[in-house]
Amino acid sequence: MNVLVLNSGSSSLKFQIIATDLDRIQQYQDQRLCKGEVERIGGEAIITFQAGQGEKRKFTAPLRDIAAALEYLVRYIASDKSGLSEIKSTADINAVGHRVVHGGELFTESARIDDHVLHGIEDCIDLAPLHNPGNLQGIQAARDLFGKDTPQVAVFDTSFHHSIPESAYLYAIPYHLYRRYHMRRYGFHGTSHRYVAFRYRALRGLTREQTNIITFHLGNGCSATAIRAGKSVDTSMGMTPLEGLVMGTRSGDLDPSIVNLIAGKEGMSPSEVEALLNTQSGLLGISGLTNDMRGLLAELKEHDDRRVRLAIEVFCYRARKYIGAFLAGMGGADAVVFTGGIGENSPEIRARICENMEWAGLRIDAARNDETVAKEGVISSDDSKLLAYAIPTDEELLIARDTVRVILGEPHPS
Repeated sequence: MNVLVLNSGSSSLKFQIIATDLDRIQQYQDQRLCKGEVERIGGEAIITFQAGQGEKRKFTAPLRDIAAALEYLVRYIASDKSGLSEIKSTADINAVGHRVVHGGELFTESARIDDHVLHGIEDCIDLAPLHNPGNLQGIQAARDLFGKDTPQVAVFDTSFHHSIPESAYLYAIPYHLYRRYHMRRYGFHGTSHRYVAFRYRALRGLTREQTNIITFHLGNGCSATAIRAGKSVDTSMGMTPLEGLVMGTRSGDLDPSIVNLIAGKEGMSPSEVEALLNTQSGLLGISGLTNDMRGLLAELKEHDDRRVRLAIEVFCYRARKYIGAFLAGMGGADAVVFTGGIGENSPEIRARICENMEWAGLRIDAARNDETVAKEGVISSDDSKLLAYAIPTDEELLIARDTVRVILGEPHPS
């Protein structure tokens, strides 16, 4: 089954086509046919395209909205220009899988999209006003292009975290606010955390019930998740992706009184303060330079800038605190797993996060850590009681597999 995987934002569209099927023994057979991204939709858009393992191509086209971008993209993929023999028309795309950021309390697992599911995603817009509208645009564009007979599936960032108990997801605010407005911890990056938990247990030959780990998705957005018996039992992001770890441009955890204080001192509205905490804070806010960890590490090495050093130290210290908190909350763990752009590609940041964790039995092997970049591998030493792994995430593959599973009516994987 050729599955088009879409991650639609307000002015961007990430895509992959993955051929995947379930065989007789419930194993997936996967082949990534192409991937890429359309950026700056609404003007002269920039398209990046890669067929299989071939070279990336970059070109531009005037694309007014998400629907126009998707139609252009599919037309290009089906043309001789793409070099894909497997896709010659829209009929060769058998299903569409969508990343949807927020499923609220309505969606505890991936769902086949119909009018009822669409209304449910719309009902969650208040919880993710920056993300769900863009996701809905992608869904509607795909419906218009492929027709209602082509099955579509929504895979929610929040669904993996629905196993978190009340004691971990409730905020200590008047309970009626939760009942009326569903104010609670939802968590995000669930597809990524679920994928690396699956890969970890596959690497170690464990069952889901034997999987007790702490996972870090570290990129421009960052989150940590406590996984006990293969299920999420706590996570750092909250009702929105703003809570938790220090991120590229997000503040992460802070005293709520700071919001009113900034508003009063700077003459800003609550929405302006929220925008500041989401887009001008984190690594960018502390360093005053960039939200890119690679740039910060290069700047630290070359100039030893004080604020750059401080941004990196705060980032790593906050992550280390979450290891300790989750070890206490889940009663211990067997491994810490790093993923995401920083987690997969920055041995220095992984080492800094794991500093002074010998009390918990965690020791990093410097050579293994340095060698494990953009690939799977153990990075802890042989005498480490708490293991450490780096595992590249593959959310798109999991979305494609979920799409096939849901269409075939297979149960949620155990």
